[in-house]
Amino acid sequence: MVTVSAGILLYRVAPAGGVSVLVAHMGGPFWAAKDEGAWSIPKGEYDPERESALDAARREFREELGVDPPDGDYAELGTFAYSSGKRVTVFVADGAMFAASDFVFGEFEMEWPPRSGRRQRFPEVDRAEWMPVPDARPRLVKGQRPALDRLEDLLAAAR
Repeated sequence: MVTVSAGILLYRVAPAGGVSVLVAHMGGPFWAAKDEGAWSIPKGEYDPERESALDAARREFREELGVDPPDGDYAELGTFAYSSGKRVTVFVADGAMFAASDFVFGEFEMEWPPRSGRRQRFPEVDRAEWMPVPDARPRLVKGQRPALDRLEDLLAAAR
């Protein structure tokens, strides 16, 4: 069975015209010293028989960042496949009025160090920030980069 996820990509347009997106650096020991390919749209897995993709995206945003996603109109940007086969449905919204602060990151537990028998808790993400699209592109995990292309196409068509 294919794993499905849903997430929210907030964007804001600067007065000079540049576009920034809100992305989160993945937490835990594996990602701690990595930057390129170590960032993600706030997202997570869901069961499509129990929850809609948008409801899951809003829930995961809240779980990962500890704050509610902004109210507003969300558009489905598309569903993007990872090389592993996992699929992520991305919703987009204007985040111009969203203050990227006061985050309380969700946590997960895992055995660390490997095969030690010790369990430790780590944040799902360890920071989130607004980043210009050209800076975000190499930092996002590869399977999410096409969402930035789709966002840029959508914004260009709206002009």
